[in-house]
Amino acid sequence: MTLTMIVDGANVVGSRPDGWWRDRAGAATRLAQRLDGALVAAPELLARAVGVADGTPLNVVLVLEGAARSATPSATDPRLRIVRAQADGDTTIARLTGELSMSGAQIVVVTADRGLRARIHASGARTVGPGVLLRTLDAMDPP
Repeated sequence: MTLTMIVDGANVVGSRPDGWWRDRAGAATRLAQRLDGALVAAPELLARAVGVADGTPLNVVLVLEGAARSATPSATDPRLRIVRAQADGDTTIARLTGELSMSGAQIVVVTADRGLRARIHASGARTVGPGVLLRTLDAMDPP
């Protein structure tokens, strides 16, 4: 079974007060590049971080909204897909989750948004907070 991790880009980027609001597209680009690097270097660490056994194939969908849609990441791993929400990211994430649930994929959504979490749980998917993903990415970054 494949694991699809859907990342609420705005929620993850916004969880750390590092000046992201001055350059939303740049912050989204950096997150995409970190996800790409993690998929290349150690996808099993990403899967393990969200409670999935080693060896489970992993795909990551990064959903961008608002000004972050203009991000221009140079992602190279085919397991990373960037989705630019036409309206709000939550609606796009809920739609993607529903579609993927129907295909039988195992889904984990990375978000702290309570309303979105309720919508996601209703479709049978799991959620984890941004801290889980960011701690994993931080541990993988070179010193």
